[in-house]
Amino acid sequence: MIKFKNLMKEFIEDESGLTAVEYAIAGGLVVGGMVVAFNTLGTNATAEINCLGSAVSGTVGTGC
Repeated sequence: MIKFKNLMKEFIEDESGLTAVEYAIAGGLVVGGMVVAFNTLGTNATAEINCLGSAVSGTVGTGC
């Protein structure tokens, strides 16, 4: 019975798997942030390119 208690105590105190989970969560948050940043950057770049195209053609819109 004492060996079983010691085994259960060691199992509960073992945190080696927890580190892998923390790295997976952190990696997911980094990737999610990158997706949001690139999506925003792409939207803003598209708007600026359209504005430049309008300026070149002589039909500058009101948002440029």
